[in-house]
Amino acid sequence: MKVVTFGELMIRLQPFNYERFVQANNLEFSFGGGEANVAVSLANYGLDAAFVTKLPAHAIGQAAVNSL
Repeated sequence: MKVVTFGELMIRLQPFNYERFVQANNLEFSFGGGEANVAVSLANYGLDAAFVTKLPAHAIGQAAVNSL
């Protein structure tokens, strides 16, 4: 069985050390989204899974692909 999910990929911005946004000088970011997380989890369990989305053709879009 093959599972295909589709949806938007999001960037989560998070300050270091649980600071508030107004206190932070730097932010850490990670990629995710419900549909992407489901596809990655199913693939980790050995299922044939794919995620369909549209990303920009630049370094941030490639970083999102690399993280998944």
